[in-house]
Amino acid sequence: MRLALPRRNRRPSSPLRARNDSPGSIPPELLDRIRAIEIKARRLVNDLFLGEYHAVFRGRGLEFDELRPYIPGDDVRSIDWKALARSGELMIRRYREDRDLTVLFVVDVSASQVAGARAQSKADLAAEICAVLALAAIRNKDRVGLLLFASKPERYVRPSGGATHVLRVVREVLWAHPETRGTNIGAALEYLTGVQRRRATVFLVSDFLAEIDQRRLRAAARRHDIIAIRVREPLDEELPDAGIITVRDSETGQAIELDTSSARVREAYAQHVQALDRERRLAFGAVGIDEIPAMVGTDYVPALLRFFKRRAVGAA
Repeated sequence: MRLALPRRNRRPSSPLRARNDSPGSIPPELLDRIRAIEIKARRLVNDLFLGEYHAVFRGRGLEFDELRPYIPGDDVRSIDWKALARSGELMIRRYREDRDLTVLFVVDVSASQVAGARAQSKADLAAEICAVLALAAIRNKDRVGLLLFASKPERYVRPSGGATHVLRVVREVLWAHPETRGTNIGAALEYLTGVQRRRATVFLVSDFLAEIDQRRLRAAARRHDIIAIRVREPLDEELPDAGIITVRDSETGQAIELDTSSARVREAYAQHVQALDRERRLAFGAVGIDEIPAMVGTDYVPALLRFFKRRAVGAA
């Protein structure tokens, strides 16, 4: 069960089959949130993540750039001996990295992403992390795309470049109006393997409180480099001791009463989440998927840096 508590400024509960995406149609408070996320993402990328991203997500190879005259101290292994034979002058072959990388964000926008007890929602945090990684990708001349999903794939944005495209990614995550309420990660991954034929780096963003179709997971992991970003808030993992409360499943709408003063009730809830986590970690481990944890109300930067450090060691 995904617990839902009242939140101000929630997205409309009814799905919208068509929407006006022009800037004038977006509420001013949402534009303010997008600008705030952009400012923070730019600072983090400039200060911390730009070099880390480039070191971990390398291009497909090296592409010849130019010949230049040899300068004492240059690596002699870079001398072009054929050019020396032709001209009698020592020349150095220079190469540039052929990036040609595609980064896709596959983001859970089901009802549970805006449910919770904190001022910041999981959707806000997901958008912020996507902004940081997308901006680092764009700065490295990679293309960025987006797939939003709930019970089914909801919206697909083709990979593109440019800082404006990063803002679109953030806007789409925050302004999502899913037509379905549940969560089906397997359906999103199956759609991804169909629409993205070439290998891509995929950031799969969800609270992962739903089971995952392992067959579809394996198929997607064979084609793409998948990194999972687990975005949660404390209520997802532990019930507070708040007496008898009425909670509503944010994805089915079912309401039940829980006596949270009972240690047995709180323990049963925690054990259910822990069982889901164990099953997911085993599934991810079997196909080599890294996982980055992020918790609402907690700084996610150390977890991202640990991920980059692990990847850099593996790539060395």
